[in-house]
Amino acid sequence: MKHFLPELPYASDALAPRMSKETFEYHYGKHLQTYIDNLNRLIEGTPYEDMPLDGIVMKSDGAIFNNAAQTWNHTFFFLTLTAEPVKMPERLAAKLAESFGSADRFREEFSKAAVGLFGSGWAWLVEDKSGHLSIVQKQNAGNPMTDGLVPLMTVDVWEHAYYIDYRNRRPAFVEACLELTDWNKVDGRLV
Repeated sequence: MKHFLPELPYASDALAPRMSKETFEYHYGKHLQTYIDNLNRLIEGTPYEDMPLDGIVMKSDGAIFNNAAQTWNHTFFFLTLTAEPVKMPERLAAKLAESFGSADRFREEFSKAAVGLFGSGWAWLVEDKSGHLSIVQKQNAGNPMTDGLVPLMTVDVWEHAYYIDYRNRRPAFVEACLELTDWNKVDGRLV
């Protein structure tokens, strides 16, 4: 099964000024495309060739895992963004309040985790089997599915995600991503 660049419900300039067209074209159009191309090349003729992307993430390691997880993570990240601000649904706000004290407190904790991740990786809002929400940091291509957690949202804190627009101001990028998050999609992923 060949993997392809996902179609997105917004144009390459729709996230500006929080994410410029230039950043988007490099991040989505070049970085993600490279992971996809590498993955397709690496899985050819292997047992992973006919697996869905999440199956590859769950069962592979090494270069195949890195490229599959980065493809999955980036696709998930870009599909969670929206050009139009979305008010947080009450159900999600209540779940965040239950786990973090309030939706605002969640934003503070999530930002702290994303900004504080040393090196490259991802900050995730996840749900466990009991329905509890938490924030996890994953370095490099890490994905919380491998820990039995359900990803609800993520922010990419690899430098390629923000350096064109924000240089070394990771906190400003994380805040921009929270403003671009489609909270309806996050709510829809709750178990």
